[in-house]
Amino acid sequence: MSELDLSIVIPAFKEAHKIPADVAAADEFLTRSGLSGEIILVNDGSTDATLETARSLQARYPRLTVLSYKKNRGKGHALKAGMHYASGRFLMFADAGLCVPYDIARIALTMLELDMCDIAHGSRRMRGSIKREQPLYRRLGARAFALLIHTAVGVPRSISDTQCGFKLYRRAVAKRLYAELVTDGFMFDVEMVLRALRDGCRILEFPVLWTNDADTRMNPMTDSGKFLRDLAAMRIALLRGTRAKPPETVEVYSATGLADSADA
Repeated sequence: MSELDLSIVIPAFKEAHKIPADVAAADEFLTRSGLSGEIILVNDGSTDATLETARSLQARYPRLTVLSYKKNRGKGHALKAGMHYASGRFLMFADAGLCVPYDIARIALTMLELDMCDIAHGSRRMRGSIKREQPLYRRLGARAFALLIHTAVGVPRSISDTQCGFKLYRRAVAKRLYAELVTDGFMFDVEMVLRALRDGCRILEFPVLWTNDADTRMNPMTDSGKFLRDLAAMRIALLRGTRAKPPETVEVYSATGLADSADA
């Protein structure tokens, strides 16, 4: 079987109302771009109809594979599972909700094809990137977070946006870094950057057209304490060389039904 060009991984926690549009847009992008590819939707222990909705889409989109596990673990864990299963030459993740149009991924694919980088990060901080602004409290929170990770955590200022949910990787790089990932929650992006830089990976940002999704699973007002604890735990894990948690068994649904159970 020939190698796939691109694997698109979409993490989903209680996103039943969003994923039909997400999967349709991802499939249309692959078709319009002439890319062979797969779409992997990871149900991160949702308690709504995310799993059922995703599986109902497979008859229409045969290149959609659905991964699922029962306990909610966090976005980092969901992506770790999806990247483990992915088989494309390049691996990509995109947040649910279509905050960034898939066509923007062509910029990142060109950067990777031209060997300009090993990881291509979408950035909402580059000139002209943001299409619809966040509320003021989220913008202020983002600035405080950026100050923290640049001054206290060690992320270089050349990386302006660690948290944009639109990133592409060379397969070998993604497989290695996500296998080592210990952060299950939203702060996984910062750990990925630090691990990548430690391993000598080249990270290059590209501008995105970004629309704020008010229906987000992250609340900086109520979750800030957890974020700080996760950042501290991550730094300790990196310093101590803490090994990643044992893999979790996930259910793998192909377009023809329950295909297998696999370790994430």
